[in-house]
Amino acid sequence: MTQALFVVAPAIDVLEGRCVRLRHGEREHVTVEGGDPAAAARRFVAEGAKLIHLVDLNGAFSGAPTTGLVARVAAAAAPVPLQVGGGLRSADAVEAALAAGAARALVGTAALSPLFLESAAERFGDRIAVAVDVKEGLVAVDGWTGLSGLTARELARGCAEAGVRRLLVTSTRRDGSFEGPDLGLLREVMEAGRLPVLAAGGIASLDDLRRLRELGCEGAIVGSALWLGRFTLAEAVSI
Repeated sequence: MTQALFVVAPAIDVLEGRCVRLRHGEREHVTVEGGDPAAAARRFVAEGAKLIHLVDLNGAFSGAPTTGLVARVAAAAAPVPLQVGGGLRSADAVEAALAAGAARALVGTAALSPLFLESAAERFGDRIAVAVDVKEGLVAVDGWTGLSGLTARELARGCAEAGVRRLLVTSTRRDGSFEGPDLGLLREVMEAGRLPVLAAGGIASLDDLRRLRELGCEGAIVGSALWLGRFTLAEAVSI
């Protein structure tokens, strides 16, 4: 997954066992009811996905990953790699997600611990990435329900120093909004960390994807725009 390839990954966000889209990541603002996550994974594979992005929303809100979800969706997505986040707040939780079939695990809240971050980067290498979720100018934690005291720039620098190899950067305010990606935020994080970046939040069009590629992002996570038919996955992966 190099920058030249520009990976577009469809998002499968799961709440109470069903695919959903949440506006601004808020549990009470469900904008899409998308059915069974395993069926969605099979559909995205058939449509040409090269990476699938799974978020366990129940895990994100509770801090306890949903038992069996990763294994079921990974089996449906095979042989396409599955990137998984949501409630992975310990090395054991990351290990369990990878053992269940995930190709890569995302850590967010746990990444604020420098000791965890350094040990996880050494232990898991390219199989983990850090989710830099930004809300009101600060890194959001606990399923975006709380704020840390860190800026995105500070976390990006800390990730680079710890040996992390990849970041997923999301503007929570733009998530599900169709306002376009926060190019300023992405540029700031890329300059601070000098790490490959996957972009998420606000993507509404194929032109948005082109802008992200031109900015130098490694790829993008596409959610609401894909689920609501603003463009097809086949069109997106051809960018």
